[in-house]
Amino acid sequence: MIIGVLALQGAFIEHINMFESIGVKASEVRLPGQLERISGLVIPGGESTTIMKLMHSYGLIGPVRKLAARNAPIWGTCAGMICLAKDAFNPDRTPMETLGLVDMTVMRNAFGRQVDSFETQLQITALKGGPFPAVFIRAPLIESVGGSVQVLARLPAGEIVAAVQGKLLVTSFHPELTGDARLHSYFAGMAGN
Repeated sequence: MIIGVLALQGAFIEHINMFESIGVKASEVRLPGQLERISGLVIPGGESTTIMKLMHSYGLIGPVRKLAARNAPIWGTCAGMICLAKDAFNPDRTPMETLGLVDMTVMRNAFGRQVDSFETQLQITALKGGPFPAVFIRAPLIESVGGSVQVLARLPAGEIVAAVQGKLLVTSFHPELTGDARLHSYFAGMAGN
């Protein structure tokens, strides 16, 4: 099993390091042909507009959609979550281009600017072992989900920050920036089934 991490922009090295820390091979993905040898794909945090533009430039939009259609697991963290959403909006409510894979509506930079970044402990229903340390950096927010989407975690005020639809996992925070590899193990389990 090899987990691919989209390595066009953003926190891809940190994801690769987390997978390798739990004994799962991970490799950088930049070209469509590299998708053929992976068991799952992570679209990391970074800048969602830039990631989508680079995916266009490298011819990855169609191949990533085909990967999802084959029921291969895909995990979007922060900006990657925005890329996977059916609908995504900027704070001024202008729509954004996305891959349109997860039946949810996402608001970009929902918690404010970089200075408004924060850390908190989340109860994630899919994980055992107590609260998960979540790092939110210019994070998006899931405003609504369709019936096929299962909510995995909410902030204390009820905001949705993690969900799964089939084998498509989304988190609005950065699990790769913590020492807790439980979400990476969870995703590797999805890829191994």
